[in-house]
Amino acid sequence: MKKVRVRYAPSPTGLLHIGNARSALFNYLYARHFGGDFIVRIEDTDVLRNVEGGEASQLNYLSWLGLEWNESPDKGGAFGPYRQLERLDLYTKYAEELLEKGLAYKDFREDSDAYAIRFKVPADVTYGFDDIVRGHLSFESKDVEDWIIMKDNGIPTYNFAVVIDDHFMEISHVLRGEEHITNTPKQLMIYQAFNWEAPLFGHMTIIVNEEKKKLSKRDKNVIQFISEYEKIGYLPEAMFNFIALLGWSPQGNKEILSKENIIKQFDPKRLSKAPAMFDKDKLAFINSRYIKKLSIAELAKKSRAFLETDGIEIKSENWLELLVTVFQDRMNHIGEITELYHEFFHQTFKLTDESYQFIKENKSLTLLEAFSKHLNDSDFQVNAIEEAIKQSGLDTETSGKALFMGLRIATTGDMHGPSLPASLALLGKQEIMKRLTHTIDKLRGES
Repeated sequence: MKKVRVRYAPSPTGLLHIGNARSALFNYLYARHFGGDFIVRIEDTDVLRNVEGGEASQLNYLSWLGLEWNESPDKGGAFGPYRQLERLDLYTKYAEELLEKGLAYKDFREDSDAYAIRFKVPADVTYGFDDIVRGHLSFESKDVEDWIIMKDNGIPTYNFAVVIDDHFMEISHVLRGEEHITNTPKQLMIYQAFNWEAPLFGHMTIIVNEEKKKLSKRDKNVIQFISEYEKIGYLPEAMFNFIALLGWSPQGNKEILSKENIIKQFDPKRLSKAPAMFDKDKLAFINSRYIKKLSIAELAKKSRAFLETDGIEIKSENWLELLVTVFQDRMNHIGEITELYHEFFHQTFKLTDESYQFIKENKSLTLLEAFSKHLNDSDFQVNAIEEAIKQSGLDTETSGKALFMGLRIATTGDMHGPSLPASLALLGKQEIMKRLTHTIDKLRGES
């Protein structure tokens, strides 16, 4: 079997977009699954649209997502150079060869010696290929007019340059978005003109938003760029996992999959023919699952910058770890920690009718009095609070829901929530004793 060699070929005209990230990811998965090479090639011939740092940004965020490549402008390789502007002589050579064979002609600009080169489309030819995703597709040459392969400034057009590059880089498979389907017959014309073997093509379906409209860069309801996800605290492993599911389905129902598992399972036969929906809630859920897998130390480290940027004082490393312990199960992305912090520390303590009814019905007064005494005598560290909860239960022969929910209501006002000892330690002894006193006085007043 011919060695698998696939490529991702972005233009350095902007940031890494979700759609482009998926193209890169699927090519990467294809290469790794079949033990092949993944190449990054830069299509920089649209000089006016190229942005400074565009190439570096693309490479940076591909790397952030967890993609490693075998050849590229930064790594080099045996098939370089890997930027199109450094390959102009090659395109010129083969355009001139087509002129010599009579398969192309010069198209002079009016009143000028400058000319573009047009490919002469053969008459009555059917161009067909077996698409990895969609099966057999065919096009008639009569539906394609003679097209420019070299502009009058010496820059090749996309459909010409891509064939030259793919041939000389020995690309075996081309996975790309379905918008490229109509480019394929033009590219097949060039392969046939030189009697070269074409790669196998696979055209992935479009990505649609939740309204089932094609995902557009103008769609403000969906974060479009990978850099924005990094900024708000999405994890690269979660993004890798989620993007892999945009048009490909693993076996079984399990969707939280490691990179290694996805590579192992990746089967091009399971690429979808139906549009892939970008489900924001699903992405948030997947990311929250990856956050839950982090150790407290890792989450604290990743949370620090968000808290500091928001001006929140980090009192100690122990305090920071306590904070993330309380919020870990509630975070969809790590940037939410600041919002959760402000909500936690600035909420007003209030007993709802339902919560107050619970502690009344469970005769919680003696429990709260015991808990208040044990807490007041403690150093208010998490372990001490845990011990106070345990001892208060033993003292009053209270256990289960009556113990834990009763104490939570009396100190936080909530019937459910994160780790109670950690929450109380964060809120501080003074605040908790004040709340306990308030609740005890209320119960005593009705006894």
